[in-house]
Amino acid sequence: MFEFLFKGLIRDKSRSVLPLIVVALGVSLSVFFVGYMQGMIGDMVDQNARFSTGHMKVMSREYVKNIAQRPLDLALLDADDLIADLQNDYPEVDWVKRINFGGILDVPDEEGQTKTQGMAGGIALDLSSNSSDEKRMKLGENLVEGTLPNGPYQMILGDGLAHRMKVKLGDKITYFGSTMDGAMSFQNFTLVGTVSFGTSVLDDRTFIVDIKDAEQILDMVDAAQEILGFLPNDVYDDDKINEIKESFNAKMSSDTDEYAPEMLALRDQGGMSYILDFAGVIAGFFTTLFVVAMSIVLWNTGLLGGLRRYTEFGIRIAMGESKKAIYKSLLVEALIIGVIGSVIGTVLGVILTYYLQEVGIDISDMVGQGSMLVSNVIRAKVVPQQLWIGFIPGVAATLLGALLSGRGIFKRQTSQLFNELGV
Repeated sequence: MFEFLFKGLIRDKSRSVLPLIVVALGVSLSVFFVGYMQGMIGDMVDQNARFSTGHMKVMSREYVKNIAQRPLDLALLDADDLIADLQNDYPEVDWVKRINFGGILDVPDEEGQTKTQGMAGGIALDLSSNSSDEKRMKLGENLVEGTLPNGPYQMILGDGLAHRMKVKLGDKITYFGSTMDGAMSFQNFTLVGTVSFGTSVLDDRTFIVDIKDAEQILDMVDAAQEILGFLPNDVYDDDKINEIKESFNAKMSSDTDEYAPEMLALRDQGGMSYILDFAGVIAGFFTTLFVVAMSIVLWNTGLLGGLRRYTEFGIRIAMGESKKAIYKSLLVEALIIGVIGSVIGTVLGVILTYYLQEVGIDISDMVGQGSMLVSNVIRAKVVPQQLWIGFIPGVAATLLGALLSGRGIFKRQTSQLFNELGV
């Protein structure tokens, strides 16, 4: 029976082509929407982890209380010993030092007078050739021009900041700021490259130097403002992160020193817990809403498809075919169309999601000069959920439409057929 009905659907295009197209389009949209929402949340986590929070972060207790100000004077001392202990206790985590600091960048002209000047925020990290942190920040991949710092007191600027300050490679830039102890600090740097982070707020306001240079100009040798931890392959795992955080903080609970280290998870910083929970709820709500909407559309498709065939059903009844057999064949046809359409739609949705994951859509003109850490490129993310979510509207809704429309088969009276057929 299945083979007979399948051949019938292939030969009768009016019963198969349009329903298959509608089901495939509805399923592909549902699958793509799931990937888009997951990509949006994943990108938000990735951006904040790489540039600011890490998957987890170790700081002094006093620093934690004033974390929004990022005070250098509350940094951790004996940082190298602390990192060695962390690596010993949690070897699966990559622990790196970061220093975030601000100051004035001054660009002199040929006569040594100020040509341009402005405030900027600095990020100091390990820029050595084998540095995992440099690879994580993707600086080499995102260089617009020039090279990464490979010598003392070299600097790279965000591409937007470089254009705003009207500097070119090889120019001298003087940094003015304050040290960890509050003393005045200034140092000449050479501009060796510009980089695009893919986020306007960073491209327009940030410079990057090697952490060894920053330690010298800020009087922070063997000190760390923040120690960031990243799970293997930079894959975010909320349960694993909380397990490490609770283990570390429990170990340090006996130390009453106000400058003792304390660990925060990504969720504990900058309101990320609220943002992630809210984003998860919104993503779940809109995904459910979208799947339900597609289900209603496909339910109507199945319903109308059955209603348009009432004359055919009447003829089949008049020819002696039982109503149960007709009803059963209608459901099997709907199941075939639903499954084939769902498979095609899932493949199309995953392909579209993968394209947006790899290529993305540039929205830098829409982002503008905002202060939010939002990527300039919208990306989706292929997730296992996409392999089955489309079958809910594709199969279940189509089958439900056939179930409801098929009830009319049992209401057909043979005495009415002659009038309907015009005999």
